[in-house]
Parts: sequence; C-alpha cells; structure tokens
Amino acid sequence: MKSMEEMMKAAQEAAQTIQNQMGEAQAKLDSIEVEGTAGGGLVKVKCTARGRIMGVSIDDSLMKPEEKQMVEDLVAAAFNDARGKADRVSSEEMEKIQSGMGLPPGFNLPGMG
Repeated sequence: MKSMEEMMKAAQEAAQTIQNQMGEAQAKLDSIEVEGTAGGGLVKVKCTARGRIMGVSIDDSLMKPEEKQMVEDLVAAAFNDARGKADRVSSEEMEKIQSGMGLPPGFNLPGMG
C-alpha cells in the first residue's frame, strides 16, 4: 500500500500534468482564428478562438456618414458572430483535451475555466 506522502506526490504530479495540458490548450486557442461576418460579408471581424480581436474589415461602400448607424449595427453583429464561433471552437477544443485526460465533458478545473 502506498504511503500518504506517495499519494500526495502522485496527485501533485497529476495536477501539474493537467495544468500543463490546459496551458497548451489555451495557447492553441490563441492560435486558431475565426471570422465573424455581417451584412453579407460587408463587415468582417477576425478573432482568436480565445476571443482576442485580430482585426475588423469594413467594405468601402459603407463608408458614408448616412450609413453610420447601420455600420455600427453591422460591426456589433460581426463581433457577436465571431464571438459565437470562437466559443464553439473553444468548447470543442476543451472537450478534446478533457476526454484525452479522462475527465467528464463540462468538467471545470479550478482556475482553468
């Protein structure tokens, strides 16, 4: 039978391994790009799967003072589209990692969520 000290050491090593894998997952999410669009592609927002905004593109045809309100609405819609895609990719990646570690889907590790 293992001593309490051996079990604690094994638990700490397992926790460190999980923390390392989660760190790698976060880095991977920061390297995956998604693009949200609105207005049939007139407004595009690129962001990482982790939610960091990479850029915004607005078609020249919208650059008129009278289109200001519509452009603002389209930019908000494109951001929301990008955020939704980022959330889906992030969830899929985290599920892959968790299943690889034998954790149940949706399991939140303290400090990792």
